Amino acid sequence: MKHLSTRIGKLRGGFSLIELLIVLVILSIILFLAIPNIVQVRADSEDNLARSRAEALNMAAAAYFQAVGSQAASSAWSSAGNDSRYTLISPYLAFAPASLSSYMPAGYSATFSSDPLRQKVSVQRGSTSLAY
Repeated sequence: MKHLSTRIGKLRGGFSLIELLIVLVILSIILFLAIPNIVQVRADSEDNLARSRAEALNMAAAAYFQAVGSQAASSAWSSAGNDSRYTLISPYLAFAPASLSSYMPAGYSATFSSDPLRQKVSVQRGSTSLAY
């Protein structure tokens, strides 16, 4: 009986080196396939955030024009620069930090149309313009 218990004890050993290497290879392959997808999902989510914030800027500009009146809003809009236009519409945004650069995600910029009737915001990431 004693001889049998020592044999069972030897069979209960840990994983062999080959088994551990196989597990590491499988995990490496999974990570190799997953990491590019994770990076792409993050980039897509930042693009979507920038687009949704541009839509919010467009709606805030429309609310500003309705609240102030077309004539007064057009003259204020035409004489203001890009950051000043953001200051004009920031009271009509639910989330409005102090500056337009703080409102947009890092690496993105928003530019308001100079035509007050158009009220379109264009969004750029570097030199690439995002369509929405």
